[in-house]
Amino acid sequence: MPPDSGSRRRQKSPPPGETGQEALYLRSLSERQVHVHVKLRDGETVSGWIEYFDEKMIRLTREGKPNLFIYKNQIRTITEHGREARRRPRPEETPANPGEDAV
Repeated sequence: MPPDSGSRRRQKSPPPGETGQEALYLRSLSERQVHVHVKLRDGETVSGWIEYFDEKMIRLTREGKPNLFIYKNQIRTITEHGREARRRPRPEETPANPGEDAV
């Protein structure tokens, strides 16, 4: 006897391998220059801000230390250290005469 059509279960398709959310998140971190902690698979943690990224790696810019190119397959986690921590001012944000108060 054929199974009742109401009791058949549909096969779920696997989730997509790439949703695009990673690129959006990394772009946001890069544009805002948010200070992050990057924990690597070997347990080491490095800090800085993400200046550049592509599908295989990130460039972590650090103050007072060499910049790092890190392959994404070596990254365990990326954690924000502060909301807008250490964001460099853009030229349009820098006052023309820093010693003078705006009137």
